[in-house]
Amino acid sequence: MAQTGTASDAPPLKRLSAILGGSAGNLVEWYDWFAYAAFSLYFAKVFFPKGDATAQLLQTAAVFAVGFLARPVGAWVMGIYADRAGRRMALSVSVAMMCLGSLVVAVVPGAKTIGVAAPIVLTLARILQGLSVGGEYGASATYMSEMAGRGRRGFWSSFQYVTIIAGQLIALGVLIALQHLLSPQALDAWGWRVPFAIGAVLAVVVFWIQLGLDETDSFQAVQGEAAQGEPPRSKTMLLFLDHPRETAIIFALTSAGSLTFYAFTTYMQKFLTNTAHFSKPVGANISAFTLIWYMLAQPLFGWLADRVGRRLLLAGSFATMALLTWPILTLLSRQTSATAAFALVAAALTLLSGYSAVSAVVKAELFPTEVRALGVALPYATANAVFGGTAEYVAEWFKQAGMESGFYIYVSVICAGAFIVAARMRDTQANSRILED
Repeated sequence: MAQTGTASDAPPLKRLSAILGGSAGNLVEWYDWFAYAAFSLYFAKVFFPKGDATAQLLQTAAVFAVGFLARPVGAWVMGIYADRAGRRMALSVSVAMMCLGSLVVAVVPGAKTIGVAAPIVLTLARILQGLSVGGEYGASATYMSEMAGRGRRGFWSSFQYVTIIAGQLIALGVLIALQHLLSPQALDAWGWRVPFAIGAVLAVVVFWIQLGLDETDSFQAVQGEAAQGEPPRSKTMLLFLDHPRETAIIFALTSAGSLTFYAFTTYMQKFLTNTAHFSKPVGANISAFTLIWYMLAQPLFGWLADRVGRRLLLAGSFATMALLTWPILTLLSRQTSATAAFALVAAALTLLSGYSAVSAVVKAELFPTEVRALGVALPYATANAVFGGTAEYVAEWFKQAGMESGFYIYVSVICAGAFIVAARMRDTQANSRILED
């Protein structure tokens, strides 16, 4: 499809439209991704009928982790594709893959019908979704950061995490709605398939929206160099040989950010139910309201990043999370008040906002255009797979071993390491490698 303009010559309303259009796929992708976590309490026994509830959740958490292992592959392939074919096309391809993965989960029969093939097909669908999300993150972070103006880049790029949280929030909203509309028996039998069908339909809609997006100035500038005999390069070895420090910084920051994010979002629903002993509906409601709080905090912290810089927010976020994760989770495990539980989770997510609001822009500002999408995506997805994707599994393992507080220490130590990295890095706002406004 022909391009109709670029970022720099676009009026503010059109720039906003491009950013929202670029983030629409992000919302749908993360809705589909989190629907698995939100509904795993219901479909765990459909695919893994043996064992008690904790054992079944442990197996679904393992499949969740396998999906994360596919994300670095998706980040690698789609990162190179986004740097060569454009950010816009990479966004469309990623959302199409997510559509297919969600559709498979929506229709695959359970273990009672097709036996061991059921968890195998579920795992393959999850791998496809992992490839999709791995590719989407780098393309989305790069697209939104390049489309945002220099003076408000922190604010506008914070909407990437707004859409990530909104996707999770919508998944929880669908869960809460179905809990009220269907009986527990209906949810266990077939109701858990509904959110995956919804996700597949939404992905088709967003696919067509993204085909009409403009390409970014940064990518078009590199394409102009290619036309003059200076072809852009996006090679994996170029990333590691020429930008090892930047790659390591992203890996370290993402390790702590993703682990903490999944601990206080997707895993929190299980924690509230299995550890704090709230009912499933109450746990879902607490998670939903804390996500609303978290989502609304992102633009505020993004705006703050444009005024005080990225490094200060990152260092403050990881320092406080390293110090306060243990007491927050310990107090939360003993709560009987839903209001108090909400306040504790909301406090943790507010502290984490210092990372999440600037996550996209910091990564994008570290790399030059020709390797930016790959540079953003690959170390992020790798760290996400190692730490974020295994967060639920590690937490469930500690719980099953009878030493649940070990997980609190684990999160705190990783955050402490990220604080050291953040405190020593240069502020990317003052040293941004996004040259086009």
